Amino acid sequence: MPQRGNRRELLADAAIEVLAREGGRGLTHRAIDREAEVPEGTTKNYFPTRSALYLAVARYLAARHTEALEALCSEIPADVSSEDITALYAAMLRRMATSARSQFLALFELHLEAVRNPEVRTALSAITEANVDTAVHLHSAVGRRISRRGAGLLDAGMLGVALSMLSLPEDLVSELGLDDADGLARALLALGSPHGGPALGVLRDAAG
Repeated sequence: MPQRGNRRELLADAAIEVLAREGGRGLTHRAIDREAEVPEGTTKNYFPTRSALYLAVARYLAARHTEALEALCSEIPADVSSEDITALYAAMLRRMATSARSQFLALFELHLEAVRNPEVRTALSAITEANVDTAVHLHSAVGRRISRRGAGLLDAGMLGVALSMLSLPEDLVSELGLDDADGLARALLALGSPHGGPALGVLRDAAG
């Protein structure tokens, strides 16, 4: 059961687990009550409709994600290197399929909801904005330039790789090299480079 002091956060954490385990069809008020181990009707009191549930979870994930990235940017050491940035993105890719698996499965369910729900779409845009801002900041810290378009491409690539890792058979993931976090991080970072030339070489190397 999620361990949070704030009742809304408790319910949002429970909703993330329900979304990750059962998908959007399983996101009901009763399912969240059971997951959070609260009296029946508690979730409905806070979030009366399914739309309100989706929006609350999207805003909660966005707030947590933005807060984490702001903390990351505030703690960048003075001697950070390009290799450190690559290692960081590789670690992010590994985390998407391991310790943050539930959050990313829930995030993909929210992206599907966002296709039809403008409020959820707006809430999720905060995650992309934070990812883009962080990429620009990290590149600047090592004396490299990345445009916001390049950072957006990097973010889209990270999300796409995460989706493939979580949804494809393990043997296919391995065959395609989608479990090679280090190689993927290098390739995705190169794709966001201003000129694109180095990216092609890295992609050829990653493709074997």
